[in-house]
Amino acid sequence: MAQDPPDIFDLCVLGCGPAGFAGAMRALDFGKHVCIIEAAEIGGTGIMWGALASKTMWEIAKDYAIANKQDRGYRVHGISVDYCEVRRTVLQAAKEKQYQMLSQIESYSPNRWDGPGSLTLKTGWGKFLSKNEVEITCPDETRERVKSRYFLVSTGSRPRKIDNILLDQERIFDSDGILNLQCFPERLVIIGAGVIGCEYATIFSNFGQTKVYLVDHAKRVIPYEDEDVSDFVKKNLARSGVKIIHSAKLRNILPQAGYLQATLDFREGHSEIIEADAAFISIGRRFDPSGLGLENLGIDTTGTNILKTDENCCIKDNIYAAGDITHNPALVNIAEMEGRYAVKHMFGRTRWPLSYRNMSTVMFFYPAVAAVGLSEKMCRQKKIPFKVAYYSNAMCNRAIAMRATQGFVKIVVTDDEQQRILGMRAAGPQVSSTIMSIAHFMDQGQGVLDVLKSIYPHPTIVEGIEECLRMLVKKSIFKPYPFPDLLKVKSWHPETGYVDEKK
Repeated sequence: MAQDPPDIFDLCVLGCGPAGFAGAMRALDFGKHVCIIEAAEIGGTGIMWGALASKTMWEIAKDYAIANKQDRGYRVHGISVDYCEVRRTVLQAAKEKQYQMLSQIESYSPNRWDGPGSLTLKTGWGKFLSKNEVEITCPDETRERVKSRYFLVSTGSRPRKIDNILLDQERIFDSDGILNLQCFPERLVIIGAGVIGCEYATIFSNFGQTKVYLVDHAKRVIPYEDEDVSDFVKKNLARSGVKIIHSAKLRNILPQAGYLQATLDFREGHSEIIEADAAFISIGRRFDPSGLGLENLGIDTTGTNILKTDENCCIKDNIYAAGDITHNPALVNIAEMEGRYAVKHMFGRTRWPLSYRNMSTVMFFYPAVAAVGLSEKMCRQKKIPFKVAYYSNAMCNRAIAMRATQGFVKIVVTDDEQQRILGMRAAGPQVSSTIMSIAHFMDQGQGVLDVLKSIYPHPTIVEGIEECLRMLVKKSIFKPYPFPDLLKVKSWHPETGYVDEKK
């Protein structure tokens, strides 16, 4: 039953995060012999320190916050939370997925699998010697060489650092070290109000054990989104007790006996000192090319923190890249898509071009926010005339029944007869699932009337989508005029700006 590993692999994958693992499995589908090189944790940031871990903690924090609510006819007395138990649960969830990945790799290893293709896992750091060979430095400092016809570089990214801030991962953390916390800090300062910063502000404020300061140099949280989405996130963070500090730059963090002292400099010229027990630096991620030996292939990575690829995820010749290290957003679904597509291209199995259109994303705040396609801001920048409808969850029967009316659906369409769907933003319960109902229609290029041919179940959250679409064609059951703060329809043209439609 057993077989020997090949002398020359069909594919060598450097880094077994979401992109590398997905690419390796696609190559296995094609009957290829794959070598996987991983120096740290199987699953990478996406499993161990990123998406899965943080969302597990978010789920626990959300449940805790709901249990503390007093608007549902019951009240829980004596509820408490143990950070060590929360941390143990988060790590257990990450390990469950990691062991699933390892189990699959081992099941298809040459000594266990005699079918077409195989997976060979090697632990260590891979460095290119040539376009067909890498050298692996193993944890015990021994070295071995691996030859392959193709390579997929998927080594992921690292949290960005602030030059004068020492991350000791004991009191001053980044996302790779936040689980080193041993208890809930009484005061936590978060630097960076992007998605990750806002997610962790949501998590710690929901537990109700920590005073959270959220600091950012921009004037808005989630500044790339529409103003109403940003304002919605800010309002809900503030409702949870988060103190948001805008237009401020972190000068330094000085560790003191028993606390941290953070100095903030504001655009207006003044400064402010914040005292905290822990600090979380969340200012984005970057690719670190050091140690990969890409210079040996004539690939210049100086002065850049990305690997530039073509439309097929190819860097050069037989060398491909996927995931956080490319120029695209650092998202697990993009990483997996790129890893799979790169492998299909290198083995001549592509059927259509790689497309980043209509890529759905979910931001795990409280409530969660989901997005797909163009926003109002994007349409204005591209000078695309559009029509937009806003439908509050306060009008949705299921949301009312769930006592979860803090949310909305906002759909952007072309301002023409077809009213083709351009994008959607939504907040509230179940948005991570409901966003796909619109993404599928967008992929098919369908308009509002096409979508409304379907009958939506009742009572459900997706009825908010149905009514939002009906408003765009003036067929909604509830009309904007009696509820101007909850239901809105407006259009925008480059020449005239916004026009409200109140009927």
